[in-house]
Amino acid sequence: METVALHTRLREGREADYDRIHASIPLELDGALREAGVHSWRIWRSGRELFHLVEVDDYRAMRAFLAEHPANVPWQAQMAELLEVEDDYSGTEPDVRLVWELP
Repeated sequence: METVALHTRLREGREADYDRIHASIPLELDGALREAGVHSWRIWRSGRELFHLVEVDDYRAMRAFLAEHPANVPWQAQMAELLEVEDDYSGTEPDVRLVWELP
C-alpha cells in the first residue's frame, strides 16, 4: 500500500462551499474510490490550502481508473469550480514528497 500526500488550493472565497460539498460525498464516488483501491483519504484545510493524505493500493492505477469514471468526472467538474488549479488528470505523480519522518 502507498501513502500519498497531496496539496491543492481553493479559489478565494470558496472555503465554505468546499466544506459544505465535502460534508457528504456521493455514494457512487465513495464506491469508485474504494474500487480503485483507496483505503483512506483525509483532507485538512488551513484557509485556502488543502492537504490530502491518501492510503491507496497503487496511486497511478487509482488515477487511471478514476480519470474517466462516471462517478468521478462530474465530481472533478464540481471541484474545478472551487480549486485554484483544476486537476486535469494529466499527471500521475503527486507533487508532495516525503522529506522527513520520525522513525
